[in-house]
Amino acid sequence: MDHFERKLDDKNRLTIPKELQAEFGNEIVITRGFDHYLHLYSKAIWDNEMEPALNGNILDQQTADLNVQFRTGKVVAKLDSKQGRITLESHHLAYAGIERDIVAVRAGKYFRLTAKTS
Repeated sequence: MDHFERKLDDKNRLTIPKELQAEFGNEIVITRGFDHYLHLYSKAIWDNEMEPALNGNILDQQTADLNVQFRTGKVVAKLDSKQGRITLESHHLAYAGIERDIVAVRAGKYFRLTAKTS
């Protein structure tokens, strides 16, 4: 599954499709994207691929900029195993311009979340 659309509930919870829940595991890392959208990573992908990618030369400006981009507002959300939901925080929703309708698209090993446009 490479694409899904959902509506947030009244508590800003996003339901992850059953087909993807095992891939994400019980913890999902939520970060800002490169532009006004969000990234969702499984904790394993974050730990095994993103962390090493962000560990570069301490004086390299590009590495520093990437760390600021992806660590500002970074949250590890627990997947509600009963209904497969995570809560999106208000600062994430504001950054991405998401009010209720969400489009999620796979971008390699993570998903990009955007507001659904008409």
